[in-house]
Amino acid sequence: MPRTKPVNSLQLAIALSLLATPLLSACGGDSAASDEKAVTVYSADGLKGENGDGWYDRIFKDFEKQTGIKVEYVEGGSGEMVQRAAREKSNPQADLLVTLPPFIQQADGKGLLQKYAPKGSDQVSGADKAADGTWTSVVNNYFGFIYNKRELKQAPTTWEELLDDSYRNRLQYSTPGVAGDGTAVLIKAMHDFGGEQPAMDYLGRLQSNNVGPSASTGKLAPKVDKGELLVANGDVQMNYAQSKTMPNLGIWFPAREGGRPTTFALPYAAGLVTGAPHSENGRKLLDFMLSQGAQQQVSEIGGGFSSRQDVKATDANAIALTKTMEGVEVFEPDWDDIDENLTSYVDAWKSATGS
Repeated sequence: MPRTKPVNSLQLAIALSLLATPLLSACGGDSAASDEKAVTVYSADGLKGENGDGWYDRIFKDFEKQTGIKVEYVEGGSGEMVQRAAREKSNPQADLLVTLPPFIQQADGKGLLQKYAPKGSDQVSGADKAADGTWTSVVNNYFGFIYNKRELKQAPTTWEELLDDSYRNRLQYSTPGVAGDGTAVLIKAMHDFGGEQPAMDYLGRLQSNNVGPSASTGKLAPKVDKGELLVANGDVQMNYAQSKTMPNLGIWFPAREGGRPTTFALPYAAGLVTGAPHSENGRKLLDFMLSQGAQQQVSEIGGGFSSRQDVKATDANAIALTKTMEGVEVFEPDWDDIDENLTSYVDAWKSATGS
């Protein structure tokens, strides 16, 4: 009978370490990949410039220069980015997720975000960050609409105007449940019309003028600027930044007939992904985003509003943005309700519009 050769303790230790290595490298945040000079960001569109001149372009370049960490960037609609991160939950590819409400709350509810309070988050308003520290606003923003200033000498003022035949096939809004700004159309309509059913009744009537679905809100602005569309949805930060190279864009806020124009805060909120492959690099980038220097550039470069209460921008863009918001009533949505009932609201919208 053949004899088995004994294995000494050193050989056994080496064998076990070789077996364990693949397991460790697949685990994410604690792997050797954490040492790589890279960080991956999944983000809603709007903060990266059409011509490399946006807030992301500047701060990513500055961050790479300061740290040597390369930023890998993936962009899409808010819902699309959350869905992608959810599909990858067992093997995360992103380090930071940046998206608009209610999708940042949705990501949190799915366990996609880990707790991390970045430096400077103590200067962010309580309404603009998670109570448990899973996400923080990095750029404040407001929901809005855009119109073509060349073809419309005056901006529309009411929801009801958009039902006119002159807008048939020249009006479009991004898809609720997929795009953050598209979901914002539902939220604002339910607020302005006084509830879910009257809002859906209106959006059902508006559908005869609507071109159709769009996964990305950012793709609508060029169509408005060229005159293919007269009106589309958007948000103040993104559209103001786009107007630098799209001169026909004008920003406006729909009102109910006889009422005041309204809007609500729609911040770009960032969270560190659970099991992120480069968690430490993600923390560094999030800290950098909220640094006073980066926040001072939010209006100057990005056309948005600083998330930090201790940063008071006085540049020309900040003054113009303040003027844009004059006379507009800002309401606060019930984000807990929207997070809980978003699927049913989107289903009601699909039913009302035949989408």
